[in-house]
Amino acid sequence: MESALRTDRPENLLLIETMGRGADGIRYLDLHLARMKRGAEALGYPFDESQVRSALADATEGHKRIRLTLNEAGNTVVETGHLPPNPPHWTVAVHSTRLKADDPWLQVKTTNRALYNQARADLPSGVDEWLFLNEQGEVCEGTIANIFVVTNDGRRVTPPLTSGLLPGVLRQSLIQNGWEEQVLTLSDLSKAREIHMGNALRGLIRVQLAPFA
Repeated sequence: MESALRTDRPENLLLIETMGRGADGIRYLDLHLARMKRGAEALGYPFDESQVRSALADATEGHKRIRLTLNEAGNTVVETGHLPPNPPHWTVAVHSTRLKADDPWLQVKTTNRALYNQARADLPSGVDEWLFLNEQGEVCEGTIANIFVVTNDGRRVTPPLTSGLLPGVLRQSLIQNGWEEQVLTLSDLSKAREIHMGNALRGLIRVQLAPFA
C-alpha cells in the first residue's frame, strides 16, 4: 500500500482532517491526528505531532469548523469556518460509479478526491448525499460521510474497510464504543431499522434512501 501511494501520488497532494470544536475543545482530536500520522507514513510525508497540535491551538479558538492540511514538506495550514446546524435528515441516492474495494487511495484522506468532488457538484435536486457501492455490490460510503446501520434485530453495524472506504474518525470512535463491522448490501439497507450517515464534524444524520433499482 505504501509503495503505490508514494509512487503514484498527484502533484501538490495534501492530507486533510476536518474537525469540529465542542465545549471541551476539538472533538476526537487524538483520533484525527493518529489518522493523519498514518496517512503521512503511507505517503512518506514528515509529521511532527507537537507542531501540529501547536498550530491547532493557536488558530482554532472560538471556531466550530476546522480544516487541517499537511503537505509533502510536513507544513500545515489551519483554516476555520462556520458550521451550519444539521438538517433533520439527509435524502441519499445510490451513485452509478462503483468503487474498487482494493483502491489504496480510499484508505487515506487527501485532496485526491476528484470523483467525490464531481459527484457532490452533480447532486440532483432534493438529494443531499450519494452512497457508493463497490464492484461486488457492497455498501461503501458517501462523498463526505461513512454509513451506519441499525439492523432489524437491533445490531449496530458499519461496513468494513475491506469493502473500500475511508477509515472515518467518527466510525472509529463508534466501533470503539460497541458498533460492529459487517458487509452490507442494498438489500440489508432496505430491511434496516435505522440508517445514518455521518462524520466527525457533523456527527450522525438520519438517512432516508431515494428509490433505487
